[in-house]
Amino acid sequence: MDKKLKLIATLLLLGYFGSAQELEESVLWSADKRLTWSDFKGPIPPDAVPAATTASGISYKYSANLLHHEVKLDYTVNAYFYPNESWYKPDSCDDLILSHEQLHFDISELFARKMRLILSRTSFTENVKTEIRKIYKEILKELSDFQDKYDWETNFSRNREAQLEWNARIAEALSKIEN
Repeated sequence: MDKKLKLIATLLLLGYFGSAQELEESVLWSADKRLTWSDFKGPIPPDAVPAATTASGISYKYSANLLHHEVKLDYTVNAYFYPNESWYKPDSCDDLILSHEQLHFDISELFARKMRLILSRTSFTENVKTEIRKIYKEILKELSDFQDKYDWETNFSRNREAQLEWNARIAEALSKIEN
């Protein structure tokens, strides 16, 4: 097999296997779908301090083809909510806390959009699998840091004014980075 054909076969194989796996039951982010407390199906940990926890994250898959010495990438990046890992304390939760939890999911979508934007602007080499994995890890780190900052600045939704400011801030950021 000549070198070019071997590279194409390798890229097709990498494309076929190149995806971050989704965990168990998941809810795909949608502007039309707002979380309700019934979406939170996970068990409450016995020593849990917070009133609620949202498990959300980003998943990707791609295929890559070599065309005229360029890697052409087809990809999908999505944000998901994981109901069985998300929980809430019914006696402690209200609509403000639900909006706080929804925003964690929205922030995951914001970073999924950022990853899509980066992928659309990146020229890949035959090391596409490694390059995408590096982008994904960087996005996950930024996402985690951003989620922590959000919790800190809103005091986990206890600071109502800050919570409302974050709601507006993320809505604006989502509108700036369209799908």
